[in-house]
Amino acid sequence: MNEVKESLRSIEQTYKIFQQQQFTFIAALDHTRENAHDKIRPVASIGQVQAYMDHHCNNSTDRRILLMFLNICNDLNKLCQKLEALHPGNSVTNNILEKCKMLVSPSNDLSTVRAKYPHDVVNHLSCDEAKNHYGGVVSLIPIVLDCMKSWVAHSEKLPRNFLQNVSDGSAVSQKRTQQDASAKASAPLGPRPAILTTATQTVASYKDCLREQNSKHAKKQHLNGPGSNTLKNVNGAWKPPGKHSF
Repeated sequence: MNEVKESLRSIEQTYKIFQQQQFTFIAALDHTRENAHDKIRPVASIGQVQAYMDHHCNNSTDRRILLMFLNICNDLNKLCQKLEALHPGNSVTNNILEKCKMLVSPSNDLSTVRAKYPHDVVNHLSCDEAKNHYGGVVSLIPIVLDCMKSWVAHSEKLPRNFLQNVSDGSAVSQKRTQQDASAKASAPLGPRPAILTTATQTVASYKDCLREQNSKHAKKQHLNGPGSNTLKNVNGAWKPPGKHSF
């Protein structure tokens, strides 16, 4: 939610700069509409502004302000996607979000949209401009911003456990990912290379050889120890055959 608030705040700051240049925006629309020979119908959609900029704009100042408007609309569209992914919502938040998505759709008809008090964007237009040409396009951004603020306010009133369940789901998913990574790390690495296997066998053979030599040495010491003298004493000293003395 904090990320959403920060994004919304950033868009608002950009819109304040745009709002200060509303006369420049209207002049750019006038110029491009004239180049397009389209002075009769109102500017009624985001897509229409895009077409004016792409095909009928031959002034860098006009292009800059039209692009600024389109970028704000694009940022609002992306924020709608963030809001939709944040939590399932209830009937109130879902209705607000659907309204936002409809308003920022490139093909949506804005001809009847009008921002009301405390917004004064329409008041800065002449009666003809407000009624027949630009009332909808200048009202779009402030209305969508108001809707998004309302969405945030209603979302923060949702039960804590409702939002907690969404957070827990993300935490469980993250924990499962970490467990899978740990399992992969501890899994067998497959057959060892032949060089390592041969070296291991050589070391094992060397150890077996040492063990066998130690065993023979211990056995020899045992036979030559005190017990062997006892056996010699019992049988007597060795005498050559045929030379026994009685």
